[in-house]
Amino acid sequence: MKRSFFLILVMCIGLPALAQDLSYTLEENIGYYNGLTDSQTDYQKERCKLDVYYPKDTTDVPVVVWFHGGGLEGGEKHIPDGLKEKGVVVVTVNYRLHPKVQHPVYIEDAAAAVAWTFKNIEKYHGDNNKIFVTGHSAGGYLASMVGLDTGYLSKYDIDANKIAGLIPFSGHSITHFTIRKEMGIPGTQAIVDEFAPLFHIRKDAPPMLLITGNRELEMLGRYEETAYFYRMMKVIGHPDVELMELDGYGHNMVYPAIPLLLNFAKEKSKE
Repeated sequence: MKRSFFLILVMCIGLPALAQDLSYTLEENIGYYNGLTDSQTDYQKERCKLDVYYPKDTTDVPVVVWFHGGGLEGGEKHIPDGLKEKGVVVVTVNYRLHPKVQHPVYIEDAAAAVAWTFKNIEKYHGDNNKIFVTGHSAGGYLASMVGLDTGYLSKYDIDANKIAGLIPFSGHSITHFTIRKEMGIPGTQAIVDEFAPLFHIRKDAPPMLLITGNRELEMLGRYEETAYFYRMMKVIGHPDVELMELDGYGHNMVYPAIPLLLNFAKEKSKE
């Protein structure tokens, strides 16, 4: 479902803030495997950390779990512009990277971070019934995989359907190109296997907002695979999935998409 740049701009300008005059604090470099597993590698201890940015003076706040992009080969946890002081708890996550690890470690790390969030976020004034999982590019891919393939979270006795919403920003719907590279498959050959969100379409998945840049400006095929994912989720009977294409933006479309994420979280938190 295509949205024009003008409509996006109106939505961004007119979007009410989720909070006013709250005081926020940041707790950094929390090891999210701590307490979830008995042993960790040195690289796991170094890399598998998250930050929590939360308001101090209120409770039961919606939570946004953010996975950075970087092709599963680079990137660092950060809070995107536009997510600060918006009445949400932000959990921003580092995960292990290629070539030091290979699939499915990236997805396993993402699931462990989401599991940590479910088990601990109330200490940071978040509501674990209002956890929204999102990220850009590779991070959007991880968000989709954790929310759609229920096996990753079930390892921690968490039902993936408890996620309040999945909001991948320009994430792969087919198998990620770095994983295809690890399997010796050319980047131009589309694969839909167990490492593809498209493989795991189901009508009982959490609500989804799919956001991409303009189809002519995006990475090769990214809009088209996302549109096909959207169509197949509708075909299978998913009741709450929407696709937005941001005119005027290519793959680097995080900033204009953030207000859409916040509006989605606000509306779903009311339900």
